[in-house]
Amino acid sequence: MNSEQAKQIRIEEYLYRIGIMPVKERGCNLWYKSPFRNEDKPSFKVNRDINQWRDFGSGEKGNIIDLAMKLHQTNSVSDALRAIEQTVPNPQTHQSSFSFRQQEISDEISDVKIKPLNHPALIEMLKNRKIPMELARKYCKEVHYSLNGKSYFAVAFPNDKGGFETLNSYFKGCLPPKEITTFDRQIQTVHLYEGFMDYLSLLTMQARQADVSAVVLNSVSNLEKAVPFLSKHEKINAFLDNDEAGKQALEKLQKLNLPVVDISKRYAEFKDVNDYLCGKKLPQFQKKQTIEVEKSMPKIGTRIKR
Repeated sequence: MNSEQAKQIRIEEYLYRIGIMPVKERGCNLWYKSPFRNEDKPSFKVNRDINQWRDFGSGEKGNIIDLAMKLHQTNSVSDALRAIEQTVPNPQTHQSSFSFRQQEISDEISDVKIKPLNHPALIEMLKNRKIPMELARKYCKEVHYSLNGKSYFAVAFPNDKGGFETLNSYFKGCLPPKEITTFDRQIQTVHLYEGFMDYLSLLTMQARQADVSAVVLNSVSNLEKAVPFLSKHEKINAFLDNDEAGKQALEKLQKLNLPVVDISKRYAEFKDVNDYLCGKKLPQFQKKQTIEVEKSMPKIGTRIKR
């Protein structure tokens, strides 16, 4: 798929395929809660007439390639094009009459096979993210499925409603239904994570944290779903991303007067827990000289109290 072909794909279809649905429709515009932060009122608009999006919360706007690059946190157009092609292999290139009653994407998926995690490409991806295979196999599976005649495979992390968060080197998505993932260890402390790679990353650094209750949001847009479970605990350790969406999620929990502790300060030079594990600093913190990651990183795991 090249750039011109990608730009013919309807943005609303692309969002729909990754589990993001509009909350209202006004003329040619579809309004969404922003996929980049947690919010109560929709501030993300897709104009179907010109096939462009605009995020009024951040002031950003663009086409589907710009959106894919932002969603997948990449500066590579090639990576964004691969993600788009895998998400929408047989796209509608005409303007769709979007309906809030559309069927879930699961109706279009066939030949779903869940198996133990063994594919070499997935093993290599997890190795690059410094996740031990023994740990990955404990919490994840390998999923193979067909979508519109094409075959795909990915790491699959189960959620509480029987769906799976999916991840491979080019694509991050979901086999519906979309939901949070909880681990209830019957203790008073709970850890909160945005994605399952963050959860696996902390367990890689500190295996004993597996004994602590945990919530994996699988998207910051799922924060409200997690509140009832979080509210049952006396302490919430929030391992959220160091970006605007993570900050807004933290602020929302604080406004609810929940006993939340911001752990992200301990890896402030990194976007998230996995980047911390891999020693991948945010651009503004990268130094010209080479340093040893193990010596430079703060110890985020050793002082976490249950």
